[in-house]
Amino acid sequence: MKKWLTGIFIIAAALTVTGCQEKVMPDDRLADYIALWNEKDFSVMYEDFVSSETKEIFGVEDYVDRVEKLYTDLEIQNVEVTFDSPEGDETEWSQEEPAMFPIHVKMETLAGPVEFDKEVSLVYEERGEQENWFVDWAPSFIFPDLAKEDAIRVTTTPSVRGEVLDRNEKGLAINGTGFEVGAIPGELTNEAKAALAEQLTLTVEYIDSQLNQAWVQPDLFVPLKQLASSQNELVNRVTELPGVQFQQAEMREYPYGEALSHLTGYIGPINAEELEEHEGHGYTASDYIGKRGLEQLLEERLRGSSGARIFIEKAGEGAETITVAETAPVNGETITLTIDADLQQMAYNAMKGQPGTSAAVDPKTGETLVLTSSPGFDPNEWTLGISAERREELSNNPNAPTLNRFAAAYAPGSTQKTLTAAIGLKAGTLDPNEGYTINGLTWQKDDSWGDFQVTRVHEAANPINLNKGLVFSDNIYFAQTALEMGSVTLINGLKETGYEEEMPYSYPLTMSQISNDGSISSEGQLVDTSYGQGEMLTNILHLATMYEIVLNDGTMIKPTLFADEATGEVWKEGLLSAEHAAILRNDLREVVTVGFAHPANIESIAIAGKTGTAELKGAGEDQGKENGFFVAYNQDNPAFIMAMMIEGVEDIGGSTYVSELVTEVFVNNQEREQP
Repeated sequence: MKKWLTGIFIIAAALTVTGCQEKVMPDDRLADYIALWNEKDFSVMYEDFVSSETKEIFGVEDYVDRVEKLYTDLEIQNVEVTFDSPEGDETEWSQEEPAMFPIHVKMETLAGPVEFDKEVSLVYEERGEQENWFVDWAPSFIFPDLAKEDAIRVTTTPSVRGEVLDRNEKGLAINGTGFEVGAIPGELTNEAKAALAEQLTLTVEYIDSQLNQAWVQPDLFVPLKQLASSQNELVNRVTELPGVQFQQAEMREYPYGEALSHLTGYIGPINAEELEEHEGHGYTASDYIGKRGLEQLLEERLRGSSGARIFIEKAGEGAETITVAETAPVNGETITLTIDADLQQMAYNAMKGQPGTSAAVDPKTGETLVLTSSPGFDPNEWTLGISAERREELSNNPNAPTLNRFAAAYAPGSTQKTLTAAIGLKAGTLDPNEGYTINGLTWQKDDSWGDFQVTRVHEAANPINLNKGLVFSDNIYFAQTALEMGSVTLINGLKETGYEEEMPYSYPLTMSQISNDGSISSEGQLVDTSYGQGEMLTNILHLATMYEIVLNDGTMIKPTLFADEATGEVWKEGLLSAEHAAILRNDLREVVTVGFAHPANIESIAIAGKTGTAELKGAGEDQGKENGFFVAYNQDNPAFIMAMMIEGVEDIGGSTYVSELVTEVFVNNQEREQP
């Protein structure tokens, strides 16, 4: 048996349809036809390969146009047509009788695979000076049971989008129920229309366009805008207007709103660019798609896949329908995070809408409990269709509520001193019991530094050792410590804690850097880096994770975000001895009880941590904006480490102010956990 398979032939029709040529056998002719079929070259198939009788019955629009449209509409791909030709001498083929061949057709469609067998007839024809074999074609070549007058129909069943839950199965992105606000045209007054437009941030012209649709009747409800369930006050207000009503509507909801907005993101109507990008994945112009955050990152898992049925609707009244292919919808996954939504809400509330970011990790498991950016935005507003005016208002807001700060990196300021100390302790260049004699608030090594000076904010009794250096956040102490260890030791130590490498994390975050090129090129840059300035940038989650070495005796745990990820896996280890970790734990507690984080010195919780202020000065500026940090944990029960940064703290108490905000989170969380 000779076996003919798709795509092996490259055919030029001119070689197979000629007046003077070597005699062509029907199986060779069919092989050429099938190769074109597999390549979906229907125009050449029709023009050069189908019989005269076929062309009399089926015009170009019946064959070429219809087939091409069906292949596009039904997303037909991976077509594979094969046939077996019996062995035999060419004299076995009689030009007086049709040559019959069984073929096998396989393809993929939007409703699943289609596979069928068919018998093909080739007839010998003389066309002027041309003689050859031609295919008798019928619509059943497309699908079995399809006739010329029959219709091909498609129905789709949408999948249910998967939900995103927190560690306690509280909904973060859910399929909820909101409101569809609309009007009864016959009852809506002009005054009510104007008020409704203002309340819903619509235009009167838009409302008129909706009310003037062809199907509208004076007593019919005409939908105008969807609102989230959290906007019930607005719904109550507008439905007091004459002629305004509401109906319940299914929609995507984000119960924690702004507090989780940058993490969850939102879905919105797919645009032309996204539709093109996802071509072949079953999206239509009316679909919604993840636009930001986890909704976008997890789009493939959350979306699921729609069900579809392709069927033939036979011609004639009351005729039957024949299913060609059918696939059931597959709902999207429900995805559970390690996030504690209530703790995240506490952190977000404590930040009071000020620009900044915070993260919290479980130091034993690596689970991310908080990952927030402030201020946030209302994801429901974006999902339901944000107006151009509102979008512009948000983009012009100086606090940048649409900026995801937890994904960025910032100069960490003096929170870095704990890590610099750990590097010096491990390297043996820092003895915690020895100190430097430091006088005054400014210092420079020698005249070679020119105008460069190191400044500290507090004088303490000499000698200044590690404890005093951390408690009073002494820049001069850490400058001298850095010079003792040298740039190679500091760079190597920072790289051992994860600088200059991507965090092994499920959400894309900006990599923490030592400098713009990863090097330290001067003594000035060396001392700046030692206390978190210069070109050093740190991601807020990385900052919280690095402090695990103090609680885990030198070990950093791989951070996780999804509940199904393995927890407690070591990311970095051997960064600090148990003895040195205990020294740092004591010092960080005294930062609160003696040092600048005094708002955290409360009776009910033994908070320990480190403040940090990073000054951001432009060229030629004597003073710049300041970002304040506080990294903290409960020394008696270190269930989580929290790192928080607030921008622009120079006039509100610096990093001391941030320690007050973090303490508020610890207090509120303790109250929540008490029976």
